[in-house]
Amino acid sequence: MSFNFPYFRPPAGAEELRAEVREFIAKERAEGRWRRQGDFAIHYDPDFSRRLGERGWIGMTWPKAYGGGERSMLERLVVTEELLAANAPVAAHWIADRQSGPLLLRFGNEEQRRKYLPGVAAGEIFFSIGMSEPDSGSDLASVRTRGVKVDGGWLITGRKVWTTFAHRNHYAITLVRTGERQESRHSGLTQFIVDLKNTEGLTIRPIINMAGTHEFNELTFDEAFVPDDAIVGAPGNGWTQVTSELAYERSGPERYLSSIRLGEALVAAAGKTPEPRVQEAIGRLAARLCALRGMSLAVAAMLANGETPNLEAALIKDLGNAYERELIEIARNLQPVLPAIDTEFDEALAECTIYSPSWMLRGGTREILRGLVARGLGLR
Repeated sequence: MSFNFPYFRPPAGAEELRAEVREFIAKERAEGRWRRQGDFAIHYDPDFSRRLGERGWIGMTWPKAYGGGERSMLERLVVTEELLAANAPVAAHWIADRQSGPLLLRFGNEEQRRKYLPGVAAGEIFFSIGMSEPDSGSDLASVRTRGVKVDGGWLITGRKVWTTFAHRNHYAITLVRTGERQESRHSGLTQFIVDLKNTEGLTIRPIINMAGTHEFNELTFDEAFVPDDAIVGAPGNGWTQVTSELAYERSGPERYLSSIRLGEALVAAAGKTPEPRVQEAIGRLAARLCALRGMSLAVAAMLANGETPNLEAALIKDLGNAYERELIEIARNLQPVLPAIDTEFDEALAECTIYSPSWMLRGGTREILRGLVARGLGLR
């Protein structure tokens, strides 16, 4: 098998849309509504999400019947790039817009689409991801959280970890083992929409990260009842659904723009006439950034065409994480010879250093991703 990254140009009007987003962001910052923070996943601001919803910038590609804008995937990419480049506070609606909504559009039933999607598009309903488990890492096929069928629904028992903002969001799409493993480890899995506010038997405990902040959580299900109408798709189809969902999670520009604040600060600190080794380092970083952007653009176009580019998405995620880690090391090594270091550079470097370990974990660890890539190349 070979990888496919076809070249696509943004659609007509994309640059006008980009200018519109930049104007909106400039006004937001001029009014002091939020300050720049490096990692897109940590800045939670429901009011900002609602303002984006009012402009039609959440659920942009969805049908209008569900609150969407029926715009192209590449137009959505333009908005996403600009929000990430500005380090806008997108964490509240991010997961719902990026993957939970598309999952429900593809596999959910009509009742679910009408119940959840308009609220997501309005920036009023937020989702978390219930995939990872203790001692399982990125090996989703080892899921041990179980669902037992009872009258009218399912009793779920088990634990999920790294459920970002589950203490603040409304729902979590949760992967549960509802049947026995057969010939494949991937059989017997089902996804449920779990109400994070009103599910008896569900406990949400904080996981404090090394920066001392509370974004992650552990969900403990103790025979928590979830009704039948909370099943996404068909029982037992969870593996197919979750792998299609991961293509959205792994391929977006957040996989190489989490450290953009540091990249910009590095260029500013280099000054107008940087010494040769600084020029070379910045040139190499810029070239890699352009390559990653082209790959992400190609995957967005494939997703828009109904394809499932899981391997291409895994490759982008792995290469993007490597790029972001190396940017931090390059900035640190160049620091002694940068002529114009200021507070912005110091803050960006410190922030990226603290948060970079999580970049390697979310969306799949390097080992899992490289295993997928190796399998795609026929190497294992």
